[in-house]
Amino acid sequence: MGYLSRDAIINADDTDFNDVDVPEWGGTLRIRSISAAQRDAFESSMQEGKGKDAALNLRNLRARLIALCAVDENGNRLFANPDDVRRLGAKNARPMDRVFTACREMIGMSEEDVKVITEDFSESPDEVSSTD
Repeated sequence: MGYLSRDAIINADDTDFNDVDVPEWGGTLRIRSISAAQRDAFESSMQEGKGKDAALNLRNLRARLIALCAVDENGNRLFANPDDVRRLGAKNARPMDRVFTACREMIGMSEEDVKVITEDFSESPDEVSSTD
């Protein structure tokens, strides 16, 4: 294997897809990888504020990641607006956790990555909401 050129890297189609069985929802959900910029934005969304005012934002975390990764058979996002994310977050936690784990693995985010991102924060009781 030879060295990659700039054009080879930029033009490579490196999008991955995976199918996740979700019997609770009556079928299979297709998920896809996301770009590095999308992952950075997702990770940044886990933090609100800066410096000593920084706080951890785990509100609807599973739904936010699933919304980035869930696509139809043509690769188009299924959940593209904030109301979709809110409604997705209201779904049963067990299948949501299964799909979230598959999405996390699809984007290369390990449990250790999540720990590193969240290690300087402690969650306060008012950050948990059943309506978000």
